[in-house]
Amino acid sequence: MPMSTDATPKTIQEIASAFQRSRALLTAFELDIFTTINEQQLTSSEVAEAVGGAPRHVDRLLNALVALGLLEKREGRFANAPVAARYLVKGRPGYMGGLGHTAHLWETWGHLTEVVREGRPAARPPINDRGDEWLRPFIAAMHWRSRQTAPEVVKALDLAGVSRVIDVGGGSGAYAMAFARAKAGVSAVVFDLPNVVPLTRTYIVEESLAAQVEAVAGDYMKDSLGEGFDLALLSMVIHSHSPAQNQALLAKVARALTSGGQVVIQDFLMAEDRGGPLQPALFALNMLVGTEAGDTYTDAEVRGWLQEAGFTSVTRTDTTFGSSLVVGRR
Repeated sequence: MPMSTDATPKTIQEIASAFQRSRALLTAFELDIFTTINEQQLTSSEVAEAVGGAPRHVDRLLNALVALGLLEKREGRFANAPVAARYLVKGRPGYMGGLGHTAHLWETWGHLTEVVREGRPAARPPINDRGDEWLRPFIAAMHWRSRQTAPEVVKALDLAGVSRVIDVGGGSGAYAMAFARAKAGVSAVVFDLPNVVPLTRTYIVEESLAAQVEAVAGDYMKDSLGEGFDLALLSMVIHSHSPAQNQALLAKVARALTSGGQVVIQDFLMAEDRGGPLQPALFALNMLVGTEAGDTYTDAEVRGWLQEAGFTSVTRTDTTFGSSLVVGRR
């Protein structure tokens, strides 16, 4: 949503300083503050000793977290607020472990000025070379989000005649597992990079779906996807690549599908004039700092690629969480 015409300097200052709240949360997450406190009521000195921090500095951080509504403070002792107890303590079902990935994004976004000036992303090795310290939080973040969104996405699709699904670049396999749950007899393949697949298999086993969902290692930009699939999902994939790369990938997807099979693209879509919405516009910046050629694209661009790859009957459905589903038939 664009800034209103009656915006004030205070509004601008609030936007400019929003990073302070983010950094306080991410620092607390990285220090395991919430997990350390858990169900206890601790003094700041006790927290500082447990996390290996400087007592005065930890105290000021804890007070800021109280002001943010993430901690509660009574008689000099700190406890997790209900929202933190539910989502920020390791081992809880709703634990947002993917915030570690957000902390990594902080590092790359810090180079946005240089990226915009110089026209190149923040220097990072390829995904296969980034190691577990980067990869595990990234996959955890994608898994947490996908578990929230996958049921709505799958429910919005026509699964008549669908028995084999390929989830291209499927990460944790959350979407593939949602397909398996949604319809009896559906089997799914998660196709992702060799260092991702072991993590995928762990998630699949945790959900007791190994009989219906398998993980296959490969590079979807270089390797064959196989054939005989009734539905191919590309969820949050096209934004990582250039238009030419997406065109080539969709041609490959078409070859992997049966006659009448469908491709489902889920991603953030820009307005045709690229003036919004806000989430896709900010995500385009995320692609600038994080990829060589990634971007967020318009409806017309995606439809053009699909038509060029031989897909017809292209439809679009917008989700309640900001993304869009573009579906084409082979």
